[in-house]
Amino acid sequence: MSNSFSMVAPHSKRPVVPDVIFGTGREAQDAEAKYGFEKVINSTLGVLMDDSGQLAFLPTVMERLHTLPDSELGAYAPIAGLPDYLSAVQDACFRGHKPNAYSEAVATPGGTGAIKHAVWNYTEMGDEILIANWYWAPYKTIAEEHGRRVRTFDYFKGDGMNVDAFKAAASELIAAQERVLIILNTPAHNPTGYSISDGEWQEIMGFLREKAADPSKKIILMVDVAYIDFAGSIDASRDFFKHFGDLPQNLLVLTAFSLSKGYTMYGMRGGAIICLAATQDLAMEFKDVCAYSNRAAWSNGTRAAMRVLADIYKDPALFNKAEEERQVFKAMLDRRNAVFMEEAKKVGLETCPFRDGFFITIPCKDPASVSNALKKENLFAIPLQGGLRFAPCAVSEEKCRVAPAMIKKYV
Repeated sequence: MSNSFSMVAPHSKRPVVPDVIFGTGREAQDAEAKYGFEKVINSTLGVLMDDSGQLAFLPTVMERLHTLPDSELGAYAPIAGLPDYLSAVQDACFRGHKPNAYSEAVATPGGTGAIKHAVWNYTEMGDEILIANWYWAPYKTIAEEHGRRVRTFDYFKGDGMNVDAFKAAASELIAAQERVLIILNTPAHNPTGYSISDGEWQEIMGFLREKAADPSKKIILMVDVAYIDFAGSIDASRDFFKHFGDLPQNLLVLTAFSLSKGYTMYGMRGGAIICLAATQDLAMEFKDVCAYSNRAAWSNGTRAAMRVLADIYKDPALFNKAEEERQVFKAMLDRRNAVFMEEAKKVGLETCPFRDGFFITIPCKDPASVSNALKKENLFAIPLQGGLRFAPCAVSEEKCRVAPAMIKKYV
């Protein structure tokens, strides 16, 4: 039989490309088994690990999860999500910084589900979606799975965002398409750790409001806030929400919120897509279409994850304990980031502009070759299109101290 024979529909035929993150992660685990954990720097997966290489979980979250009754662990959730969860997840996202806008939320499996709903419901087949040229790879995967494409703009200029490049790319798309979806991952951007500044937000939103003056255009801004709870203080990391108040009706803001990072429920697949709209009708339209998409894609989400967050926000004692525990983890991550950046400066290792979060990116000309060379020294980092992603979230402070000099040798 010919190798060209295929049973899948033409739109699902695509090159089979191994997942570089999980593939490199497996190589790191093999090296740990062969040489010992202490002799390997495994900087591959985007999860918070303690210094012994174990996943770091918020004790309060895990205790509440383990004490849930069977009816909460095993039962279905409503299609749009538990009502008290939909309220709690907005509280968790905005933390008192909700702007003057109508809002609704729909439960999704992590922030990934939120991105999927935005792509499917707010763009048309063949549309281009605007993202930065440093991006989380599933943005492109999700777009292509749904018959869309991505267009990128140069994210950085000096030590800040290249707002001019953003405006130029957005202007072209807005001129070419009736509706345009823009995805910005901030604060604590994956993979660079950059957070868009207040001044940059002012420019971005001023520009989008100007473009929205054309009533024939529909502009949708999706802000992926997956890492928001590890990006400075609660208030500082959310101050930018103030720019989304009093929107024109043809400018809609969506947020992708995840329970994976801030609440350490990676595998529970908890999250939400939240809208900020100019009218109640637009907010209800959002809820209706995203709930419909839930039913069509995964029916409903994980009830236990929803229940845990809702319970934490109902009980001040649980809430305060979880906050204190996260601060311990955040302090650990901040120390690791600071040590890596200090050592990078000492040895002259250039990084992309960094502020907070799980990742630091080192620009380089041949990332795959650099990654392969470092593997021989038992340092495992992810090769991206234009650089190498190092994950202090998964690496002890001691290993963060020695890694920059090792990387510098090959960059």
